[in-house]
Amino acid sequence: MSMTTKRIKVITPIITEGLRDLADLRALEHPGLRIAQTLLKEGPSSIESAFEEMLAAPGVVAAALQAQAEGFDAVIVDCFADPGLQAARELLDIPVFGPGECSMHAAAMLGLRFSIVTVLPAVVPMLTELAQRYGVADKLSSIRVIDIPVLALHGDPQALQKAMGEQACKAVLEDGADAIVLGCTGFLGCANVVSAELNRVGLNGVPVIDPIPVTVHMATALCQSGLSHSKRGWPKPAKKPMAGFADLQAQLG
Repeated sequence: MSMTTKRIKVITPIITEGLRDLADLRALEHPGLRIAQTLLKEGPSSIESAFEEMLAAPGVVAAALQAQAEGFDAVIVDCFADPGLQAARELLDIPVFGPGECSMHAAAMLGLRFSIVTVLPAVVPMLTELAQRYGVADKLSSIRVIDIPVLALHGDPQALQKAMGEQACKAVLEDGADAIVLGCTGFLGCANVVSAELNRVGLNGVPVIDPIPVTVHMATALCQSGLSHSKRGWPKPAKKPMAGFADLQAQLG
């Protein structure tokens, strides 16, 4: 492994095995990049609410701290809701990236207005709040849902891709979007199918952003540039007593 090779740890912030195919992540590797991935030991089976996002956050932070201790150059939180992202940035010195933030900012650069195609109506409030937090709410045309839960995404690939294509077309034709963001990291690999459907109905030239590849590429570029998040923006919390979270406290030292 060369001195310039970067190592990124992808933290999938759920306990469900099989939803993240490591082969898909390996396909993003190149001679200057190595990717590893981990699930949570404790937490939700999927994240489709603020409650489940809260349950995932402690495990995300613990796994991120462990990745830093193991010498990784960056961490990616493998969920579009970016659970634990802000907390992990406070505690880590290496950069931490969220697919929701990276994808929305990429969409804001690639289009005048963008729409998010996501899983369920229940996640719309979370994603609306994220767009506001990230400063791109004025560019968000709509959030459209396919009404398929995360745990059922792999059940019927054809139905999934059909629903995504339909909602992406409606976002462009009815909502005025000129870029599409796939609003779930479980949609990894579906961007080409959505693009093909847009092209089929004559909506050519609409960027379709797949969150995980975009985030991996952004993380790699910033690592290679020697950049990390600002410690003035995310200062380290003061050390104080806390009850529970033994594993987390052990890593904090």
